[in-house]
Amino acid sequence: IKGINVVGTGDSTHPGWVKELQEKLEPAGNGLYKLKAEYQLLESKELSIKEPVYFILSAEISNIYKKFERVRKVHNVCVFPDFETVIAYNEKLARIGNIISDGRPILGLDSQILFEMLLETNANSMLIPAHIWTPWFSVLGSKSGFDTIDECYGELTKHIFAVETGLSSDPPMNRTCSFLDKFRLVSNSDAHSPEKLGREANIFDTELSYMGIYNSLKNDKG
Repeated sequence: IKGINVVGTGDSTHPGWVKELQEKLEPAGNGLYKLKAEYQLLESKELSIKEPVYFILSAEISNIYKKFERVRKVHNVCVFPDFETVIAYNEKLARIGNIISDGRPILGLDSQILFEMLLETNANSMLIPAHIWTPWFSVLGSKSGFDTIDECYGELTKHIFAVETGLSSDPPMNRTCSFLDKFRLVSNSDAHSPEKLGREANIFDTELSYMGIYNSLKNDKG
């Protein structure tokens, strides 16, 4: 209805949600997923919705840890190419902290190590620093963040190619900071309820596939 083609699943670190996603989604053949036929709404035909809504596996993780003598609170969005990666990554995270109590787990884990573990699990995964200017819980937040992206992610910063503006900033504001020029800017709807889907969204002029989205963000094309 809103014209959204791809939706992040969110909460893919939670075992119960992963189980439901595996039950109701199937590979779409393009690295994304779609609802199995038995779960698609009959209304789709009545509304003449021809193109299915695709899903991309994603999760947000809250990292709270001490670095450079200060407590840091950073939210990171992780995007996965397949369920195999999700399951393998969750097994690693479960050995570090509790991933069952919340859809967005809170881990006492350095963001750089979180990202290193993600790349080791599957190099085609993505980490996107979330809502980067929010005072609390963001990489550049004034209360618990860092002064630069590099301070947070170290040598792995070169593998980050997108950052999220969030509701605390917009693209023109971010473009006044030259150190962000090397990153693509995205912003997502943070959908706590269906009505907020698409409150903020990203437009891609690229192939409708996981690698299409990945390459578009990485190479600034589309």
